[in-house]
Amino acid sequence: MAKKDNSIVKIDATGLHYRELNASLREATLNGTRKVELYNVYGQRYIGTDLNKPIELEIFGTPGNDLGAFMNGPRIIVRGNAQDGCGNTMNEGEIIIHGRAGDIIGLSARGGKIYVREDVGYRAGIHMKEYQEKKPVLVIGGTAQDFLGEYMAGGVLILLGLNLGENEPHKARFIGTGMHGGVIYLRGNVEDYQLGKEVGITELQEDDYQVLHQFVGEFAAHFNYESEEILKHKFIKLFPRWLRPYGRLYTY
Repeated sequence: MAKKDNSIVKIDATGLHYRELNASLREATLNGTRKVELYNVYGQRYIGTDLNKPIELEIFGTPGNDLGAFMNGPRIIVRGNAQDGCGNTMNEGEIIIHGRAGDIIGLSARGGKIYVREDVGYRAGIHMKEYQEKKPVLVIGGTAQDFLGEYMAGGVLILLGLNLGENEPHKARFIGTGMHGGVIYLRGNVEDYQLGKEVGITELQEDDYQVLHQFVGEFAAHFNYESEEILKHKFIKLFPRWLRPYGRLYTY
């Protein structure tokens, strides 16, 4: 199933159970392979889970749930769409999706970067967190469904809405519900009723523009956009109004 060309391993995933596929990936990692190309991927789960070496995985097809879960260093490139739970609790590394992604992308991520060219599903960035120098980043080129940034505790979430028409608003509701850390940068417009009650809106400061220039620039480089063209449009900043929005429920 696997062919090796110098330091590149090519794997045909046709008919492979996810356990067999992931066993092959771990073997390649232990052998010092620098890149693995996976072909004919059709829904196999947990690809890249728990890998902790700087290996690059390039996936041709549609990976299943929990792509890159608990990942600690690799780079995953998906030449297509991805299912739910990408980057679940990832600690370090990079996931680049040249299509759409499903629900709960970036769930509890505590580090690393995720870039999605198109739309994502519900609860993107839920429970994202940060610790000391670790700060996860999620950049979405399209738009998102409801509960974007729900219970977000840290990190950077950028929603670009590149597929929206002129003056067309994002349609997600309950944005930032329970948010108590981190920041959401949103290109375009939303109405107050679309935001969780814990979220405030403010204009960008100089340090915000620096953050956007870095991560939008990386997004543009991955997907062949012009970053300056994206950045010339208006952005708003969403931030948590309280550090412990539900803490008062448990005090007397």
